[in-house]
Amino acid sequence: MFNSISLYFKLISISVKSQMQYRASFIMYIAGNFIISFVEILAIAVLFTRFGSLKGWSLYEMGMFYGMISMGFALAEALARGFDMFAQQVITGEFDRTLLRPRSTGLQVLAHDFQMHRFGRFLQGLLVLIWASINIGIGWDAGKVALLLFTLAGGVMIFTGLFIMQAAMCFWSTQSLEVMNSFTYGGVEAMQWPVAIYRKWFAYIFIVVIPLACVVYFPLVAILERKDALGFPGWFPWVSPLGGVGFLGASLLVWGWGVKHYRSTGS
Repeated sequence: MFNSISLYFKLISISVKSQMQYRASFIMYIAGNFIISFVEILAIAVLFTRFGSLKGWSLYEMGMFYGMISMGFALAEALARGFDMFAQQVITGEFDRTLLRPRSTGLQVLAHDFQMHRFGRFLQGLLVLIWASINIGIGWDAGKVALLLFTLAGGVMIFTGLFIMQAAMCFWSTQSLEVMNSFTYGGVEAMQWPVAIYRKWFAYIFIVVIPLACVVYFPLVAILERKDALGFPGWFPWVSPLGGVGFLGASLLVWGWGVKHYRSTGS
C-alpha cells in the first residue's frame, strides 16, 4: 500500500514538473481560472442587488455555498482529471497497457493527469468563502472549523466519485459522458444555492442519490446556525459529510465491475 502511495506521488511530481516547463503559460492559466470564476459570483451579486434576498438567504450566505462547492470541485477536478479524460484512453487503447502493469488500474488512471491550474478556481472559492464569513460574522470555533474541513473532504470525494462513475461508463459507451456532466458541472451550479429553495423531489436527488447537499447545504446550515427548512434533525449536519465516503466507495465498486467486464478497444 505504501509503495503504491509513493508511486502515486512520484507520478504526480512528474506531472507537475511537466506543467512547470512553461512557467509564464502556467501562471497565466491559473490566473485565467481565477478571473473567469469571478464572473459567476458577480452574476449572483447582481441578482441580489436587485432582489435583496432569496427566500430569506442573504448574498453573504450564498457566498458561503458558492465558495464551498467551488473549492471541493476544483480540488476534485485537479486530482481526478485522469478519470475525467478516461474516454480517450479507451478509444486509443492506452488502457490496455494500464491493465498489463502490476498496479491498481484506479491508481494509474488517477495519476494520469494532475492539473495544477485548477487551483486558480480553488483560491477564488476560498477568498469568496473568507469574504462571506467575515461579513456574516461567524463565530468560528474548533468544532465549526473541523466541520468545514470535513465538508470540504466530503465534497472532493463526491466529485471524484462522479468522475470515476463517468469513466466507468466508458467501458460500455464513450459517447454517454454528457449524462454524467449534468451531475458534475450541473451539480456545481445547483449547489451554489441552498438546496431548500428547490422543490422537495429535486432536493432529495442531491440528498439521497448524489449526496452533494450532504457535503454543502447541511454542514453550512450548522455553521451558520440556521434552522433547516427541510426538517432534518440537528445532529445530521455533523455526520452528513460521510455521504461523500459512501458515494466514493460505491463509485469504486462500479469501477471495479467495469474493469472486470472490459473487452479491450477492439482496434
